[in-house]
Amino acid sequence: MSDNALPARLTEIRDEFLELDEPDRLQLLLEFSQELPEVPEEYADHPELQERVAECQSPVFIIVTVDADETVAMHATAPAEAPTTRGFASILAQGLTGLSADEVLAVPDDFPQSIGLTRAVSPLRIAGMTGMLMRAKRQVRAKRAA
Repeated sequence: MSDNALPARLTEIRDEFLELDEPDRLQLLLEFSQELPEVPEEYADHPELQERVAECQSPVFIIVTVDADETVAMHATAPAEAPTTRGFASILAQGLTGLSADEVLAVPDDFPQSIGLTRAVSPLRIAGMTGMLMRAKRQVRAKRAA
């Protein structure tokens, strides 16, 4: 993965994981799961505006907004009983929100594999996080084109 395309906040998150031993990485992921930002009311009351992430076994939904100055915000919902998936959603929501559309689109597709959890969690869960990232990028592209 190329560092030059990874925005500072995602680099910080990745490095925070990589500085820890594997068991501690899982604890950090649990902490992220508890920090998933709430979806704004205008979206919470309209689930039809959110996109289901089919790659996730748990019901995960995301919505990405791109404002007039091309600043991105990612919102996600994931059940509390799915802390791994919820943690991945939180990492992306916190890491992508505030970036420009170009920065989001430049995030390497393999970012989920770079945070040091590929041996600690199942490949299916990493694929879920990758699915979240791909859908976020697709939504950014679609909203820019609109």
